[in-house]
Amino acid sequence: MTTNTTRRPDKGAALRLLRGVAYAALPAEFVLFVLLLAGVRIPGGVLLAGETVVFGLLLAEVLVFRRLRRRGLSAREALGELVPGVVLRLIGHELRLMAGLVRWAGRRRHGVEGADGVFPHARDQAALMYGFAFVCAVETVGMSYLLAEWPFVHAVFLVLDVYTVLFVLGLHAASVTRPHTLAGGVLRVRQGAHVDVRVPVGRIAAVRRESLFSHEKADGELNLAVGSQTSVTIELTEPVDAPRLLGAPRPVRLIRLHADEPKALYDALTRARTGPSPSPGPLPTA
Repeated sequence: MTTNTTRRPDKGAALRLLRGVAYAALPAEFVLFVLLLAGVRIPGGVLLAGETVVFGLLLAEVLVFRRLRRRGLSAREALGELVPGVVLRLIGHELRLMAGLVRWAGRRRHGVEGADGVFPHARDQAALMYGFAFVCAVETVGMSYLLAEWPFVHAVFLVLDVYTVLFVLGLHAASVTRPHTLAGGVLRVRQGAHVDVRVPVGRIAAVRRESLFSHEKADGELNLAVGSQTSVTIELTEPVDAPRLLGAPRPVRLIRLHADEPKALYDALTRARTGPSPSPGPLPTA
């Protein structure tokens, strides 16, 4: 009886090699860009080699992506194999910010369809965020004036400054368009585009209204301050996961959050935990 000992090629090795080339080539491309921006003369052969490597890397990524798709992976799964999870999460965060701007302009909110209660929480940060955006806009105008004699440098800084203004407005827009919601026995706690935690009402041990303006970091606690303030504290019977921005797990058993109308959120959670009262009244939807 013979045993087939032929080893199949390690498909993971090809992906690791591709990522290794990307980790080396993309920073090198950025260094070349900075040197060109600074006026350093770079031999044409070096530039050609750099662009060839980048083009080859992109072509290899496309080919591997198609191969992964043929193996039955979804587009999201295939992309996750090619791109590190940290990079995907950062890109996803940026896209959610820009989507928040579009929803904000269209007066549309995310994830509120079918919700029993909707609890906005961005009102008390509006003045601060508008102030940041104004300062960034003034800085954009000033840099445009100072760099007017260097068109290329002016264009680069203009793009960066405009994106900074959009980023600041996007942070606020994400908070406006992603309120806390209560639906189907689950409290969805959100802040900006980076926090989205689902808390089953059955896990809530206690809920109380309390205004806090200072919060010390502690394991097992999640503080979602708005304008340096939280107004509702929720204690849980068992932890829920509140992943960090880069995806690291964070089990929490105590959540402090803010709502524009903390009493409405407190009353809604109290009713949801204890059952309907004879005349509970409608939950807020705005």
